[in-house]
Amino acid sequence: MDVGDCYRLLGLRSGASFADIKASYRRLAQQYHPDINPGDLRAKEKFITLTEAYKLLLQIVPPIEIIQKPSPGKDTTLEEKATKVRTPKQKSEPASADVKGKEVDVKGKEKEKQKQQPQPKPPNIREIEQRLKWKTYEQLQIFLKERRFPQAIALAEALAERLPEDMEVRQWLAVSYQIWGRALIAQKQLLKARIYLKKALKTDPNNKTLCNEVQRDFQSLEQVF
Repeated sequence: MDVGDCYRLLGLRSGASFADIKASYRRLAQQYHPDINPGDLRAKEKFITLTEAYKLLLQIVPPIEIIQKPSPGKDTTLEEKATKVRTPKQKSEPASADVKGKEVDVKGKEKEKQKQQPQPKPPNIREIEQRLKWKTYEQLQIFLKERRFPQAIALAEALAERLPEDMEVRQWLAVSYQIWGRALIAQKQLLKARIYLKKALKTDPNNKTLCNEVQRDFQSLEQVF
């Protein structure tokens, strides 16, 4: 099952967000759950397929936490605190002109401090993409180390589709193709190995080191033939 199939099974377009993936899976899983459809084998198979697609997409599209601006009006401002502290001692007696003047002065200083304090800002799209990129890279390394090559390629392809102009991502995808091609040579799946080695060259054609290594892989492939 490739990434495109996973999105289609969940009724989503390629590159959908984590929230959309989760919402779509919950809706479809409830519809096809075996407890809802007792004795229906087709519904059971559909439920299993949906779950597999969902798990694969969770590895590819990790959740991203976004810092939100604080909602106005919830926290007590410094101005309000200052006003509460500086009330006259006797409620029946009005505050003197000096006390009122001090209150106004304090309020003005507190407002000025609030203006000078930097407000937290949500991360921009570029920052979110960079966090996603390096988190995905860590997962890609795990897949390659565990020789889970189809999952590694699916992960790299999804990231390349999301960041098509990123040269590093393109290089990671090309290397994934090459490593999978080498593994296929060892497994005597020669035609399939040739396909993935060609993909590696096509994905990152300007990488001279990669091109030299792939050419050596083709030579190994010819020797096996």
